[in-house]
Amino acid sequence: MTLFNEHGVEGVSLLATEVSRSTVRCSLRFSQSVSSSVSPDDQQLGSAMAAFSTSSSRPYHIVIFGASGFTGQFVVEELARTASEGPKGNLKWAVAGRNSTKLEKVVEQAAGALSKPELKSEVDILIADVGDPDSLAAMCKQAVIVLSCVGPFLESMQLNYHDQAAEKGVYIVGSCGFDSIPADMGVIYTRDQFKGTLTAVESFLTASAGPEGGCIHDGTWQSAIYGLADSDKLRSLRKKFGHKPLPVVGTKIKRRGTLFYSNELQQYAIPFMGSDPSVVKRTQRYLNEELNESPVQYGAYVGVGGISNIFKLVFAGLMFFFLVKFSFGRNLLMKFPEFFSFGFFSKEGPTRKQMEGASFRFIFLGEGYTEGSDPSEGKPNGKIRTLVKGPEAGYVATPIAMVQAALTMLNEFDSLPKTGGVYTPGATFAKTTIVDRLNKHGIQFSVL
Repeated sequence: MTLFNEHGVEGVSLLATEVSRSTVRCSLRFSQSVSSSVSPDDQQLGSAMAAFSTSSSRPYHIVIFGASGFTGQFVVEELARTASEGPKGNLKWAVAGRNSTKLEKVVEQAAGALSKPELKSEVDILIADVGDPDSLAAMCKQAVIVLSCVGPFLESMQLNYHDQAAEKGVYIVGSCGFDSIPADMGVIYTRDQFKGTLTAVESFLTASAGPEGGCIHDGTWQSAIYGLADSDKLRSLRKKFGHKPLPVVGTKIKRRGTLFYSNELQQYAIPFMGSDPSVVKRTQRYLNEELNESPVQYGAYVGVGGISNIFKLVFAGLMFFFLVKFSFGRNLLMKFPEFFSFGFFSKEGPTRKQMEGASFRFIFLGEGYTEGSDPSEGKPNGKIRTLVKGPEAGYVATPIAMVQAALTMLNEFDSLPKTGGVYTPGATFAKTTIVDRLNKHGIQFSVL
């Protein structure tokens, strides 16, 4: 998820699961056109009311960009469901995308699903296309926050746009869906609940399907294909940051094997290959370097089930890693996602019944030094177990996380980092009440 926020009376914010480079450029360009009316002090310390007020020229608190996409349609429903949590119990919002007919259909679908026929007259429709910068600028000018469900979001955003965003008072916050709010905020929650200095955390993810089974829309499959194809570029990109290694407090965390039996999950597990580890590490770097907080080491794993699943995983993994190296192979993978993933991904995505029966669980195992112990001496002497659990990850939990991130921005501006920039969810929301907000909406954090 990505958030842009222009500090000031006429500021713009953008929240998204993902965001295209053209959207970033337009938001930065637009922020330049309004920031001249705001003093540097106001840009850095502006109040929530000033930064997030609508006006006659900026009528919408939130615009959902890419609302007619598979994920976008469920973000529309979640925002409609929680609109009363906006500033002073009011939220003015709109949907945006390339096709007005599809957008109208999404609004009608939400109206029917929630028994809110008034949505069809209350929710406006805006036309915007990532290939048309002027349309993006026009959309941003009308919104306080843009929830974007469009395009890839890569670490290159931090390298390319952090300084510009900081200069213009713009917040760009990536990975605010299921990847990676549960993991990133889960580590921070575990740290906050530990009485002492937390030094290391391991997370173990499991996802469960209901009686109807389950699958994931192939948009996620395509992101994995492009992500792995560009893995060499990503490694090169990370070297350009020139980061020094984070200091290790306590015992250095031991990395588990490529495949192992997890006593914590009572099933086989592998390292988690999504964005969570890199996102959490970026958060810990920010908290250490900017806020002088003790960094937490992190290892992420995911359960894969029993022996039969392992054979499927090995076969699919070998086929995937081979084909993704070649353009013809990538085309095959994208054309036949169900075949190459054993039905785990599909072009149709899960049905509503499948989503209703699905859920996820993150178990966090932490260790550290209890209060009164010196972290520079001896081994860690305290442990903690926490849990983050919630509904179906991709199209129920992700919209919840996106919308609550937006509402947190609207209502808790003073608890955000004091300057703009490219941030992770943990860096952005560490000092807010987003965990409490998520708890109330089905993504639950608890100590075991």
